[in-house]
Amino acid sequence: QVQLVESGGGLVQPGGSLRLSCAASGRTISSYSMGWFRQAPGKERDLVAGISASGVLTYYAEPVKGRFTISRDNAKNTVVLQMNSLKPEDAAVYYCAAGRGRDAGTRSYDYNYWGQGTQVTVSS
Repeated sequence: QVQLVESGGGLVQPGGSLRLSCAASGRTISSYSMGWFRQAPGKERDLVAGISASGVLTYYAEPVKGRFTISRDNAKNTVVLQMNSLKPEDAAVYYCAAGRGRDAGTRSYDYNYWGQGTQVTVSS
């Protein structure tokens, strides 16, 4: 079992930045692909960014390309999502997820373990 705990969410003004962290416990995540998903009220849970187990391959959803960066530190068992130039449409609950596949999948069913989520609000 892998337990995931997100942190770093909060309220930020448009154009601002937030850094989300995901701390894993229970097992090392070095053999897991990792992803950050988000879900806004009334909408589907969508992948924002994914990273392969090795950290070499990354994937970004089109709306966040050039603004968000996913990274991982397998030694610290953590994954980070750096979010810059935030927009009101980025507001959502953000979830960290771990998948047994070494390459990051783009669908929820590609991931086996989930955190509880952290709220991101972008508003002036």
